[in-house]
Amino acid sequence: MPFSYRFHARGEAILLDLASGYYFSLNRVGAVIWELLDGERTLGAIQQAVCGRFEASPETVWADLEALARRLCADKLATMAELGQRVKTYDNLRELLARSGRGWLDRVRGAPPAAAADNREFWALRDVSFEVQRGDTLGIVGANGAGKTTLLKIISRIADPTAGWVRVRGRTASLLEVGTGFHPELTGRENIYLNGAILGMKRSQIRARFDQIVAFAGIGRFLDTPVKRYSSGMYVRLAFSVAAHLESEILIADEVLAVGDAAFQKKCLGKMAEARTHAASVLFVSHNLAALESICNRGLVLEHGAVAFTGPIESAIRYYLQSAAVHSGAGESHVAELDTCAGRRLSSKPLLRRLELYTGEDQPVRGVLPAGASLKAVLEFELERPMAGFDAQIAFDSWAGQRMCTAHSGCEPDRSHHPRTGKQVFVCEIPRLPLLPGVYRLNVALEIGGRVTDSVEDAMRLKVVPSDYYGTGMLPERGAFLVDNRWTLR
Repeated sequence: MPFSYRFHARGEAILLDLASGYYFSLNRVGAVIWELLDGERTLGAIQQAVCGRFEASPETVWADLEALARRLCADKLATMAELGQRVKTYDNLRELLARSGRGWLDRVRGAPPAAAADNREFWALRDVSFEVQRGDTLGIVGANGAGKTTLLKIISRIADPTAGWVRVRGRTASLLEVGTGFHPELTGRENIYLNGAILGMKRSQIRARFDQIVAFAGIGRFLDTPVKRYSSGMYVRLAFSVAAHLESEILIADEVLAVGDAAFQKKCLGKMAEARTHAASVLFVSHNLAALESICNRGLVLEHGAVAFTGPIESAIRYYLQSAAVHSGAGESHVAELDTCAGRRLSSKPLLRRLELYTGEDQPVRGVLPAGASLKAVLEFELERPMAGFDAQIAFDSWAGQRMCTAHSGCEPDRSHHPRTGKQVFVCEIPRLPLLPGVYRLNVALEIGGRVTDSVEDAMRLKVVPSDYYGTGMLPERGAFLVDNRWTLR
C-alpha cells in the first residue's frame, strides 16, 4: 500500500466516512480519534485500531481507507457533485386509517383510487449537478425545504446520495448544525481540543491557535463552563471559531449568521472573505442576501430539490427574489391597473390608468426589490383637455401608514411644460432606492393646476429586502433610510 497518511492530517474526512459508513455515534468515533492523535499513525495503524474498537471487517475498513487516501492525494482542489437523494415515506396507524376511510369514500363516490402508501416517494434532491473551483465562493439560496442543508450534508459526507456521486478534493471544514462535534458535558476549553481534533488539527496546532480561537468566539469568561449551559449563539460562535482557524481548503457553512449578534456576524463575514483571498473554496447557505452578495462570487438557486439557476451571485439573488415573489402570490404582476383599484378616493376623477414597476435594467419588479437597487416607475394617465400645469407623484408609506418619502415630477428641473392632452406617460427613475428593508405601500396622485385631481392609495406594495448596499454585508438596524456616508480616522 503506497499511501501513508497521518490520521490527524485528514481527520475530518476519515471521521465522516467512518461515521456514515458504519453508523457509529460522532462522540464515540471522536473519542477514538482523540487517542490516536498523539502518535504518528499511518493508515495501516488506524485500520488496526478501528477494527479492534468497532469489530469491523479489516477488508472493509482497508478498502474505505484506501479509497479515501486516493481521493485525498489529488493535487487539484475542487468540489463536484451530480447527485440526488430520495426519501420514502410511510404511514403511521392514524394515517393508515384515514387513508382507508378516504379509499372507501372514493369507491362509494366512484372516484379513482388513490396511490398506495408504499409507492409514495419524496426526492429531497433531484438531478443536482454543479462544480466549485478553487477560490470560488458559492452562495446557495432557496426557500425552506428546497434541499440546501441536505446538499451540504451530502457534500460533507454525512449522508450518502441515493443516486449520483460527489468528489471533494481538499481538506474540508463543515459547520452545519449547532453543537455538532461538541460534548455537552465537556467545558468550552475541552471541546475546542475535541472539535479541533475531529476537524483534523494537531494538538500542537490547537495549542498555538487556542488564544485566537477564544478571542474570536468571545467566550473567555465561560471557557471552563460545560457547553450544555451555553446559548445557541455561544455554541455557533465557538464552533465557527474552531472551524475558521482550521485553515481548511474548503469551508462549508449553513446558516452560521442565523444566530449571534451583529458584531459576531461581521467577524464571520470577514473570516469568509479572508478565506476567499487565500484561494480557499467556500459553500455558504444563508437567508441573509446582503451577506451572500458581499462575500460570494457565484450563486446557486434550489427549488424543490432541483437547480433552478446558477450564475453570478447578483443574478442568482435577483432570480430568487422574483421567484419568491411569484410563488408567494404577493407580487405576481409588476403592473397595477389603477382603473379598478379600491384605493381611489370617491371624489376623484378616474384619470390615473396604470402603474408599472421595473428595475434600472428594465426587468419587471414583482413586489420585491433589494435595498439600494434602482427603480423605474411608469405611470399612465389621461388628460381630458389641453393643459400644461399638471404633475404626478409617487409616495412610499410604511406599513403603519407613515409617509417615508415622495417622488414628485415638479422637482424635475428638465421637465417639459408644453400643453398636452389625451393619454400621457410619466417615467420616474430612482437610481438607488434609499429605504431600509421592510414592506411599503405605494400611493400615486395626479395634480392639475396645483390641486390633486385623482389619487389612488395602496396602489401597489413593495417589499424591500436586505442587500450589500455598503459593500460590507451589513445594514443599519434602526432608522428609515440608507444614507451614503464615508468614515475616516484622523
